[in-house]
Amino acid sequence: MLHAIGFDKIYTRGDGAYLYDEEGNDYLDMLAGFGVFALGRHHPVIRQAMHDVLDAGLADLTQFDAPPLAGVLAEQLLAKVPHLDRVYFSNTGTEAVEAALKFARYATGRTRILYCDHAFHGLTTGSLSVNGAAEFRKGFNPLLPDTAVPFGDLGALERELKKGDVAGFLIEPIQGKGVAVAPPGFLQAAHELVRRHKALLIADEVQSGIGRTGDFFAYEHDGVQPDIVVAAKALSGGYIPVGATMASNDVFEKVYSSIDRVLVHDSTFGSNAQAMAAGLATLHVFEQEHVVENARVIGDLLQLRLAALTNKYEMMSDVRGRGLMIGIEFDRPSSWKLRPAWTALQAARKGLFAQTVVHGLFHKHRILTQVSGDHTEVIKLIPPLIIGEREVDRFVDAFVDVMDEAHSGGGLIWDFGRSLIKQAVKN
Repeated sequence: MLHAIGFDKIYTRGDGAYLYDEEGNDYLDMLAGFGVFALGRHHPVIRQAMHDVLDAGLADLTQFDAPPLAGVLAEQLLAKVPHLDRVYFSNTGTEAVEAALKFARYATGRTRILYCDHAFHGLTTGSLSVNGAAEFRKGFNPLLPDTAVPFGDLGALERELKKGDVAGFLIEPIQGKGVAVAPPGFLQAAHELVRRHKALLIADEVQSGIGRTGDFFAYEHDGVQPDIVVAAKALSGGYIPVGATMASNDVFEKVYSSIDRVLVHDSTFGSNAQAMAAGLATLHVFEQEHVVENARVIGDLLQLRLAALTNKYEMMSDVRGRGLMIGIEFDRPSSWKLRPAWTALQAARKGLFAQTVVHGLFHKHRILTQVSGDHTEVIKLIPPLIIGEREVDRFVDAFVDVMDEAHSGGGLIWDFGRSLIKQAVKN
């Protein structure tokens, strides 16, 4: 697959928002490891923290102890969600979601979780059961008996809640696939419905959280206080995987209700010293370098400049998102000049035009981006939160060049489009 789209490149090093190949060419990283590198690669503070914790020679993963770094990180993380009381640390986003599913089921005594169409919550079996993308679920049945509702549809949500067996409603405030933003007022109304029916609201902030959207967590834009919040990716500092599942005392005390249940949900590597140090260093950098504010300011600038191009390019239908989580959507052109090429790409496989733009940005301008989901004509931008106006200028100038070429009806972008059609037909 990487060879087919021309991304089978070996990078020799990374620094901040840039990757470098063996010839020393720089590549602007607007993907950030699917959101892991919020602080860019090899931030000096995180790197030093890794050296310090290794050099300290701590008695790590003792299992029968009270590791102080985990306690300190829990306190600092909960300061960002003051309505919640405790944290369970795991290793990855999908593990954090798995914990949330188990906690919600046990705390409510109910079995079913509601989730949204097109959601992505992970690929382990429990998380896959609440994954709204059919291409990931196919062939892995039977999964848990959870239920999808349309994103933003309060009526569908209420109909399922009325059945009385729902433990929780799991939602990404901004969906990673397609960069779909919850409609205004939806999360507040959804939370009221969930509470009325004695279920829990679970916010999946694995990608949208830790400053990505210009607030520390994306749900803050909607003025809600979820019952469970899950985070991961950026909390790692780009070094050591760490997942966090945050909830109230009430939830935790039901799950871990007695001495017999102290290990009812656990992870061997959870709360390891390196991961906790990475998390602490990450939160420190966020505070010292005003990273959340930068994500908001630079994100607004990038989105504004891209939105201004929708009147120039007829295949560019929408620019949306919050902070530095931005989606650029493409749609069928109106002019007869461009329609045949667009139609040919769509006939071969929906999403190929967006892939040609990604290809052009990479091969002409050394900018790494991604198509936001299979069969989706959306490019997702999730760069490191430390980028500035220089990176905005570089991306917008490159994007304009690629779109000019696309609208001229020739050049590298359509040559690649034709090769994608051949590949799609062959497969």
